[in-house]
Amino acid sequence: MNTDFSLTSFPRLETKRLLLRQENLDDAEAVFAVFSDPKVTQFHNLDTFCEIEEAFSLIKQRAKRFEIGCGIRWGITLKQDNILIGSCGFTWDKQACGADMGYELASTYWRQGIMTEALQTILQFGFEEMGLQFVVAEVMLNNIASKKLLEKLGFQSQGVLKQHGFWKGQYHDLQQYILNLSQLE
Repeated sequence: MNTDFSLTSFPRLETKRLLLRQENLDDAEAVFAVFSDPKVTQFHNLDTFCEIEEAFSLIKQRAKRFEIGCGIRWGITLKQDNILIGSCGFTWDKQACGADMGYELASTYWRQGIMTEALQTILQFGFEEMGLQFVVAEVMLNNIASKKLLEKLGFQSQGVLKQHGFWKGQYHDLQQYILNLSQLE
């Protein structure tokens, strides 16, 4: 088990329907399609994309985060076409052996169990391969679908963090959820 959170290469993960892989610059149009949809960015700390350059920048930022060992973000693709439809991943809290988890999915793929399948896979990887002790997710209060997803995965609410997030020019209250390794054993 790895506990220093350094990976020598980007892990590709597979599920029944999905391939989780590293995003690359060839995915820019697909990333742009996801983040140019206001339904997707409604609860996200990014503004709705207006330019393809924003997608290139995000892909590079995520690659850099992996390179320097502070996080990992998998692109979510359906196996049959390998076209990116969303992403999910972790930002490491190395000292505490924990991680913050984030995710988004193109709205045309909502309510099909895709994110449940993807997150179950990365959580298993995080706990079994990376030695995580806990994973935290923070959700805007009116993002009911995300709250239900986290609860379905076994996360427990830790309460509301008042004005914990600041993006799009305003503060946001966030509900914090946690999944501990001990809950899974």
